[in-house]
Amino acid sequence: MAEEKILLEIVAPNRLLLREDVEEVVCPGTEGELGILPGHTHLLTALTIGELRYKKNNVFCSLAISWGYAEITGDRVIILAEIAEKAEEIDLIRAEEEKARAEEILAKGPEEVEFEKAKESLDKAMNRLRIAGRKGP
Repeated sequence: MAEEKILLEIVAPNRLLLREDVEEVVCPGTEGELGILPGHTHLLTALTIGELRYKKNNVFCSLAISWGYAEITGDRVIILAEIAEKAEEIDLIRAEEEKARAEEILAKGPEEVEFEKAKESLDKAMNRLRIAGRKGP
């Protein structure tokens, strides 16, 4: 019996980032991680800042995702992401600079008008740095 696959499409505002047949997908859902295998029930869910992992040829690959939606059918997962980056595409210097700026604003305390925006920027930068450390095949 042939191994079942699920088509994974990841779309960012400016491009189709990925279109691959994979064995498994793990998404950063707003309610927690969501594991998807072939035959998964139909679902539309919101995504948050986090790591999207997919297994291809028994190896997991990672991408940085920031906000979006996942549409899941039995044989296909479509990710529409505000930001989606492969590990090898992440600019480490820029991510470190964004992290430092966000930490500086957050250190001023909650009365700072930009506090929530800075917290989100910090989350994005930390996610990018974590994913960049997983460059692989």
